[in-house]
Amino acid sequence: MERKILHVDMDAFYAAVEQHDNPVYLGKPVIVGGDPRSRGVVSTCSYEARKFGVHSAMPLREAWRRCPHGIFLPVRGWRYAEVSRQIMKILNRYTPLVEPLSLDEAFLDLTGSEALFGPAEQIGWEILNSIRSELGLSASAGLAPNKFLAKLASDLKKPGGFVIITKDNMEEILTNLPVKRLWGVGPKTEAQLIKLGIHTIGMLRKLNPDFLVQKFGEAGRQLYLLAHGIDDRMVVTGEDYKSIGHEITFQEDTDDREFLAGVLLWLSEQVARRLRRHFLKGRIITLKIRDQNFQTITRRITLKEATDFEEKIYREALQLANRVQWGLKKVRLLGVSVSGFDNRQSLQLELFEEPPASEDPELIRLHHTIDSLRDRFGEEIVSKGTVLQVKRRIGRRNAKDVFEPD
Repeated sequence: MERKILHVDMDAFYAAVEQHDNPVYLGKPVIVGGDPRSRGVVSTCSYEARKFGVHSAMPLREAWRRCPHGIFLPVRGWRYAEVSRQIMKILNRYTPLVEPLSLDEAFLDLTGSEALFGPAEQIGWEILNSIRSELGLSASAGLAPNKFLAKLASDLKKPGGFVIITKDNMEEILTNLPVKRLWGVGPKTEAQLIKLGIHTIGMLRKLNPDFLVQKFGEAGRQLYLLAHGIDDRMVVTGEDYKSIGHEITFQEDTDDREFLAGVLLWLSEQVARRLRRHFLKGRIITLKIRDQNFQTITRRITLKEATDFEEKIYREALQLANRVQWGLKKVRLLGVSVSGFDNRQSLQLELFEEPPASEDPELIRLHHTIDSLRDRFGEEIVSKGTVLQVKRRIGRRNAKDVFEPD
């Protein structure tokens, strides 16, 4: 049976919520991010603001220069999370297989839902209409046999569009799209491909996969598969896992403690991102170290309160590493994972209502904003200096996510 994957993506989500809550803003250029005189960046802007060249991740000062009459508003993370909960409730009416990617987008596997609710296309329209009628917001959607094609489709006719990709029209749709539409093709990879004379997905499809592997490593093989519309990843929910982790095997064993600490920070960031993506928080933090002699040490600690903050994960993982005096022997592999998840529904209620006293609401808003920017523009759009240096040194070729199923 061919899978039916739907990707739902809200249109200018933060700005749309502000316009909904304050009808006087309707039809006007709304720019969410904060004081235009500050050093911050645009989180989201309305389509009216985009006509003036304003876009997400743009410095607020530049947005003000381009659109001085714009309505600049602070990020209200708690409100966007509250609306996100309502959106997810609508999505869960049709299938339990909902994978949130951020507050404003999610994948749904509708393959088994057609017997109950009718064709997947009909379900998709019902979802978009329900979001509009019940929440007063606009969303776009893409329906396809896999996640990559579904996400690509949802972005083709924004705002309010619904694009369906099938085996029959896939090649026609992909052929003339720029290569930057492929997952994993950021500015650097795009520049490399263009330098090779490859401007469109159709041009990439004609290349030998071995040539792409030679030029880009294993990432080249992934580019080849995506260019042919091949993506076997399943839609996964937070309940599918009892632990989420990230680990890396170094090309050269190292005892550089400063470098290892930077890697640990990067790993903690990756784990925290995935926790927040699945609306999960965990109490148990586990550190994994494998030395040059292939001896593996694991240490774990249980927190009083569950977390999805990389700051907490990193702090506890670093303390565990220091206790085992890491670096006395050269390290071959380093990993960190989080488990001991609290009940997912209670975590959603905590997220969408007032945060507990032990959590800094400003830090929560900061993480939501950074996650949103990274989801839209890639991990490099916002990065700590230490993490950036680490990634430049090791690349991502030997890093992998670790999702442990129940």
